[in-house]
Amino acid sequence: MGGLLLCEAGGLAQPPDSRRGIRIEQLNIEGKRSGEGFIAQRQSLISALNRALADKVNLLGFTLGRKGLLSYLRALGGSNVIKIVPSSGDASVSRVTGKCLKVVCGASTAYLTNNEWTGDRTSPSYCELKVNPRYSITPNLGALELSEALERVTTFTSSQSSRPVLQGVCLKAKDGKLDMVAADGYRLAVATLDFEGEGTAVIHRDELRGIAGALKKARRVRLAFETDVATKRTYVTLETELIRYRWSGMSGDYPDYVGLIPSAFKTAVSLEATATLRAIASLKVLTDVKGCPVNLSIGDGKVIIAATDDKGATELSAETSGEAVRIRLDGGFLADALKACGGMVELNIQEPSLPTLFRAEDFRLVVMPMAVGKPQPKPEIKPEVKAPEPVKVEPFKTEAKPDTEAEAAVAEATAITEKPKMPKIVKKVAREAVAV
Repeated sequence: MGGLLLCEAGGLAQPPDSRRGIRIEQLNIEGKRSGEGFIAQRQSLISALNRALADKVNLLGFTLGRKGLLSYLRALGGSNVIKIVPSSGDASVSRVTGKCLKVVCGASTAYLTNNEWTGDRTSPSYCELKVNPRYSITPNLGALELSEALERVTTFTSSQSSRPVLQGVCLKAKDGKLDMVAADGYRLAVATLDFEGEGTAVIHRDELRGIAGALKKARRVRLAFETDVATKRTYVTLETELIRYRWSGMSGDYPDYVGLIPSAFKTAVSLEATATLRAIASLKVLTDVKGCPVNLSIGDGKVIIAATDDKGATELSAETSGEAVRIRLDGGFLADALKACGGMVELNIQEPSLPTLFRAEDFRLVVMPMAVGKPQPKPEIKPEVKAPEPVKVEPFKTEAKPDTEAEAAVAEATAITEKPKMPKIVKKVAREAVAV
């Protein structure tokens, strides 16, 4: 699985300016015109600015820092009705003499100049604020469901610039379903929602950053695909009751992911995400192996999660079916899979060396396992060869012959009562024998 994705994505070389999509934000609030300006509810303006992702706001031809304007509007008290109109300033009450924006809210009046609350470090991303008498949309997706689906898949996009197309999320609508797909060459995530319509586009993950949080605050969401006939570029439009997002799709074709999802399995097990994450965390503290790979022994209604260096193991009760199996997974990959699935997670295994499939409601994640080396045979223990014991060499004993019978008698008596003494000549012979 990993090799196929890496191979297909590696050939999609693109110039730097076409690797990422372009996000265009439009803030739509209800209000009424007042000359060249408008009158609206302050809280509606705060809600729209709070959900925007750009750092700058284009308001009646003026550029303002979004966070600064948001902080100012929040600090205003009193009336909830706010009036914003272009002005040339009022020298009698303000130091602002040039063209500016006049903001009136209750008893508070302020004059905002162009590029207020912006600086050199402010990113050049813009959002445009528009006021309409009425703005409504017809939703075709659930805001919370779409938010959760995007959060699940964006984790598994690639961070390597050599595979630009894998840095994006593929949105593919067909046959009443909307697939959101992400892959990094070793993992493939697919979140599916019910959707009427057709279209395909790849949106860079950086352009989607913050969208999940903004969608959680939205009540109505509508997603649509648009194609520019002249440029043949596809655009994705996402509308809420306050903001309209529009992205330009990335260049290049996304790899065919459908054939990479396995369908036949020999073993299946249901894991509780929280308990399994605790087991992985405890092993990570014990082991000093990089990446914390873990072995999963599955069968007989239990799962044993063990560190590869035999420093620890945890046994969990689980619903198992099929053949007993032992598989090795990257601990970080396993933790990411459990967090993305949440709750009860179903793990399906073909073979220990083939891609595994994690499944939860409307979510599938394919993960490549790690190679499990064959156990090395124990070294044969050979019996120790004892060194031969040194041969003790007894010193030579020399008996002196007595010259007379009297001397013989004296010698015999001395041998019985006293310890015999080695003659000097005998000692010399004995040392020479030991030396040799």
